[in-house]
Amino acid sequence: MLYLAQVQKKEIFDKISLQLLACQNSDETWAMLFQETLLTLPPNFGQNVLNEGMLVLADIGENSKVLHIQSATNWVLELVDQYLTKGFTPDFLQLEAQKAEGWRQSLTLQSQELSRRSIEVEARREQIQTLEAKLQQERQLLESSIDQLKNSPEPAE
Repeated sequence: MLYLAQVQKKEIFDKISLQLLACQNSDETWAMLFQETLLTLPPNFGQNVLNEGMLVLADIGENSKVLHIQSATNWVLELVDQYLTKGFTPDFLQLEAQKAEGWRQSLTLQSQELSRRSIEVEARREQIQTLEAKLQQERQLLESSIDQLKNSPEPAE
């Protein structure tokens, strides 16, 4: 698993530790680590290239074994270039998330309104069909009554 870490050196013991700051999730997002976690590196693991306070990307395997370490400088600069130079600040992203939530809620309300109208239209259609059937029956009844009147013998005077 990939971690963003800060190098810490203990000159007295000549030991280098990594303070884990954040970890990469499986979906390529990152999560801050709020619990302080220190990993002590084995002797001679990058002693010459790791400086106190340096940010590194550490690939850490099972049993908290450090597999690979690289400087985080290029990674951070890439983040700055991709996001911060284009105005993707945390406030901007929060505002966009709020806009998206507002749109989602608006679309949900519109969808509910359309569903309600659809139900009303269907109910009115059924009412119209019922009225049409009733009118058709009454028309047939009237036509048969007219036919009976036409075909009945005229009363004698």
